[in-house]
Amino acid sequence: MPNPRLASRYAKSLIDLAIEKGQLEQVFADMQWLQAVNKSNKDFVNLLRSPIIKADAKKKILGAVTAGKLGQLTTAFNTLLINKGRESNLPEIVTAFIDLYKKHKNIQVIKLTTAAPVSDSLKNAIVEQVKKTANFQHIELEEKVNPDLIGGFVLQVGDQLVDASIAYDLKTIAKQFENNDFIYKVR
Repeated sequence: MPNPRLASRYAKSLIDLAIEKGQLEQVFADMQWLQAVNKSNKDFVNLLRSPIIKADAKKKILGAVTAGKLGQLTTAFNTLLINKGRESNLPEIVTAFIDLYKKHKNIQVIKLTTAAPVSDSLKNAIVEQVKKTANFQHIELEEKVNPDLIGGFVLQVGDQLVDASIAYDLKTIAKQFENNDFIYKVR
């Protein structure tokens, strides 16, 4: 069962240790790799969360999967998780670590959802506009294509949402017709 408080504590400990050892970038790269493995392979996550599989077997399997791909600090951290019986929380810890890293490096994540893929020049223009408007220094753009938007875009910056999609406009018009706003104004 996901435990965000536990994940953030372990992630904070790992990021502090990585900063102290001067290996923050290496550990961040390791965490990105582990996140990609977690997202692409549900069986791997199920293995980590399985109470039936013994810790020794999990340690061997995790070692085989990550052999030569992770740094020494990350490998030691994974071993510690298994020894403490916290390996089931590895996916949440990885996500929490990446979030803490971005906060530490002052990287703002903005999410752009469009109906069709957009050009690089348009993406750059959006990033520059957000930098100028919100006074951010470093921005990471996450893109998503959702044909249900019909056209336009949805931009999420932190807890703010700008919905400039045609689907949103059509829903607004439908609500106006449901409320009969036009009939009352004509009479």
